Amino acid sequence: MRNAEWILTKNAIMEKMKWLLQDCQDEQAALFSNMHSSLPAEIFITSAKISKGENYDGLPWLMLDYPRHFEKENSFAIRTLFWWGNFFSVTLHLSGKYKEQYAANIISQYDTLNQNDFYLCVNNTEWEHHFEKTNYIPVNKTDIDAFLQIINEKNFIKLSVKIDLYQWENLPEQVVSITKTIMEMLDQLPRR
Repeated sequence: MRNAEWILTKNAIMEKMKWLLQDCQDEQAALFSNMHSSLPAEIFITSAKISKGENYDGLPWLMLDYPRHFEKENSFAIRTLFWWGNFFSVTLHLSGKYKEQYAANIISQYDTLNQNDFYLCVNNTEWEHHFEKTNYIPVNKTDIDAFLQIINEKNFIKLSVKIDLYQWENLPEQVVSITKTIMEMLDQLPRR
């Protein structure tokens, strides 16, 4: 408590991570500028948002939601998370009408998810972000039947890619690459 340098270092790191997430959002915006017509228009009505907190399982975090659309029962977001001491992640979060709209596309892309190190949320709540086996399982550790069962049983779909903190310098490129994979996956089949 007598060492102010420690907290100043932490604050500087959090500020740098905030700017890094802003760089990710800028790169995503460039990607989306060519895709607006193939995505639901309402997901771009609300601007990107970077949120922060000090206590996700006791540790600070920053989160970029872009694009994002959250209603009571209908969510569509691509969420990039920095969780101090743990990881970065990029997550597709769909619920309600968006889950219904895109579930067939996602199911048809099982092999793509498998090959690109995606994790599938198995939790009963959609608001946890850790990668413990109670929350996420690697798609490549499921067979297609288990994958289908999880997708069909839940009222939401969360697919996530975990990025090691040591890869922070390449984060915007990785976020764009994962986002592009997600967008291509969603656009594989005609939507209802």
